[in-house]
Parts: sequence; C-alpha cells; structure tokens
Amino acid sequence: MNFLDYVTSRWQQLLVDSYQHASMVVQCIVLATIVGVLVGVAVYRSPAGAAIATALSSAILTIPSFALFGLLIPVLGLGVAPSVVTLVLYALLPIVRNTIVGLSTVDQPVLDAARGIGMSRFGVLTKVELRLAWPAILAGMRVSAQMLMGIAAIAAYAKGPGLGNLIFTGLTQLGGANALNMAVAGTAGVIILALLLDAVFVLIGRLTTSRGIRG
Repeated sequence: MNFLDYVTSRWQQLLVDSYQHASMVVQCIVLATIVGVLVGVAVYRSPAGAAIATALSSAILTIPSFALFGLLIPVLGLGVAPSVVTLVLYALLPIVRNTIVGLSTVDQPVLDAARGIGMSRFGVLTKVELRLAWPAILAGMRVSAQMLMGIAAIAAYAKGPGLGNLIFTGLTQLGGANALNMAVAGTAGVIILALLLDAVFVLIGRLTTSRGIRG
C-alpha cells in the first residue's frame, strides 16, 4: 500500500490522533502560560529572583525528554498525567523569560503616568504592564508551542495520546506492512499541526495587540 492509499484508508484515525495531539499541546501551553506569567510577575522586579527563575526553567530543558518521562512514570503512571507534566515543564522557559523581559522593559514614564491618575499597583500591573508585555509573552508561547509539538510525539513512550503512537509503532515495526507509512504519516502530521498552530498564534497576535504596540 502506498502512502496516499494508507492516508485515505485511515484518515478518520489520523484526524483523531491529530486532534488529541493538538489538544494536549494547546492545553499544556495554557497551563504553562498561567504558571510562567505568575512566576514572571513574582520575580521581574528582583534581578536575583529573575535570574533564579530563568536558571531553573533553563535547567529543565537540559533533561532529555526520554529521561524526564522515565522519572515521572513511576510517580504518575502511564498516560496523560506524565505527558502533561512533562510538556508544561518544557514550555516554561520561553514564557517565563519573555514575561520577565516584557514586564522589565515597560517605560517608567508610562508607569508614573498610570500611578499619577490614581491607579493601584494591581491596576498598573494588569491594565498597563501586562498589556504592554503581552506581545513578548505571546512570542514566548509561540516558541513553546513549536517545541511541544515535537516533544508531544515522545509522549507515546509514556502511553500518552497523539501522533507519537503512530511514529513509535511505525519505527518499531520497520520492515513490516505499512510501518514506514505509519511513521511518515505521524511525522507529517506533527509538522502540519505545528505550522497551523503557529498561524493561529500569528492571528491571535494581530487580534489582541494594538496597532500602537505592534508599530
């Protein structure tokens, strides 16, 4: 069976696997953004705190994904739990770093003007600083999303959902019927999803960032 016939005969299962893959990545990006922005808000005023937060999130990326999955499986078991925890941890660095950078580069006169009209510290943070830092935060989310698309495929090692199962099954059965088709279909699916998600982030950026900030 050639590749086109394989895709045509199994398109429904491919769509299900693609949906599960994209859904897991998107949900992990949302969770990582919540955690990363909270961490960034907590430390951006402290150079030492910012350095520690960045160093810790950087250290996570030095751990091979297979090793991290292997460490989490005895604690969390197989399936969704270790997959989500691993992906969230890997997504943190770009989001934490960009949140700190975005908040730290807001012009002081803008903050002084906001305080001058009676805004509280929380109001300045939520209505001024985070809004101005949003393009940087979104850029961090975009980078994390591209990383997670590939790492999510390795979640098949922990019996996680998504296209990684096709890739792993195909590679372990190389030489058998449709093994290469399975591996290629899974890999191509990951690439297509990554491109589509990146386009979504570009659209979100255009819709949520004012022209003044973009300019």
